[in-house]
Amino acid sequence: MRNRDRVVSRDDLLAAVWNGRIVSEATLASRINAARTAIGDNGGEQRLIRTVLRKGVRFVGIIHEVLNADATIAVIAAAEQPPLTFPDRPSIAVLPFTNMSGDQEQDYFADGMVEEITTALSRLSWLFVIARNSSFTYKGRAVDVKQVGRELGVRYVLEGSVRKSANRLRITGQLIDASTGAHLWADRFDGTLDDIFDLQDQVAASVVRAISPKVEQVEIMRSKRKPTESLDAYDYFLHGMASAHVLTRKAAISEALQSFHKAIEIDPDFASAYGMAAWCYVQRKHNRWMADRSREVFETSRLARKAADLGWDDAVALSRGGHALSYVTGDLEAAELIINRALILNPNLAFAWFAIAWLKMFLGEPEIAMEHFSRVMRLSPIDPLMPSVRAAMSFAHFLIGHYDKASSLADQVLRDRPDLHLGLRVAAASHALAGRTPDAQSAMARLREVDPLLRVSDLKDLTRLKRAQDLAKIEIGLRKAGLPE
Repeated sequence: MRNRDRVVSRDDLLAAVWNGRIVSEATLASRINAARTAIGDNGGEQRLIRTVLRKGVRFVGIIHEVLNADATIAVIAAAEQPPLTFPDRPSIAVLPFTNMSGDQEQDYFADGMVEEITTALSRLSWLFVIARNSSFTYKGRAVDVKQVGRELGVRYVLEGSVRKSANRLRITGQLIDASTGAHLWADRFDGTLDDIFDLQDQVAASVVRAISPKVEQVEIMRSKRKPTESLDAYDYFLHGMASAHVLTRKAAISEALQSFHKAIEIDPDFASAYGMAAWCYVQRKHNRWMADRSREVFETSRLARKAADLGWDDAVALSRGGHALSYVTGDLEAAELIINRALILNPNLAFAWFAIAWLKMFLGEPEIAMEHFSRVMRLSPIDPLMPSVRAAMSFAHFLIGHYDKASSLADQVLRDRPDLHLGLRVAAASHALAGRTPDAQSAMARLREVDPLLRVSDLKDLTRLKRAQDLAKIEIGLRKAGLPE
């Protein structure tokens, strides 16, 4: 990796690894293959370590260097991916806005502005908008917009800043053609906190004008919607969203739930707050954090249905609430109606595609689920939550009966997230049904460390699989891998 700018010769390897001793070509080849295997590569694909005929080998993965707090450099490698092709419509990524308030505690506010502007743009069916989670991987980094365009596969990039001082607010933005680096538009918007939603809409409308002058402004006007009339409720909602994105911490989900309930107390008609609160219970169930299951399932149903009743024109409320209904309460029929409505309202909403993909999995349609998960990956190609999407893809392959593909994908996921519950379950079951007993037992041992109370009898509720043959398959696989009854 240190020498990734050149080919490393056979002599280089012998000098660095064997101190110049003579070793056979077979030994050298076997060690290179072992290195590939250790990082998820192989001699056929050569995604990370590539052999250059008669010259040597070269590391060809993408490298990101991150400066840690102790001034050490952490090096992160990813397989080199083919460049993403542009969609067949105008495409844009809204990067995190810089918080110019001089107070890091206001980061959540700046992030919330970006999320709302992204949502406003994504409601336009003719515009392809990258999901928030992929755009936010660039937060705090000096970026090259051309590189962003290549990595996300978009034509346009929106950058900006937010300055909040007392009751005054200033939003600046600039739209850049990522293919050329040319600035297409720049402006600033001043107002008070009372004007916050109008300012967001002004930014979105200005972007639309710059991208497509021929598009009638009535389209952006149709997309305008105040989520709440209360700025206090909205502030709690933004706090909740900031906490909700920390999925791996029980405390963070609890904090998010409290913030969403505070928003609801202030504005009982705040649909998105109900939807996000319901979705917090998805995380509680998925991570097996529920303390009073029957009470929490009832509360999930109440929140999700309230989100749908109040937010029939709110894709965020519908997709989050619908996903909670399908996974936590098991009401698949109502969930399908609600999530499909969300997709009609906002065909660019990655989470809505994620929710409908899981619903198709529950209903016994893994092939369709895989198509939808692929859509999620394109809408949010470098999402930090991508391991969860890939784990879901591996589960779809498992249900179809592609055990080798399922185990390969699950193993790749576990290299990034070794404690991911779904990845461990799929790895253990698929290895077991493919006859790889040692690998199955290894994955099961890790799963038992992560969740020592898990039993075969828990799988029906945990997986929500409607088809008896699908449930039987995962039960047989995990039982064979060593999961107790």
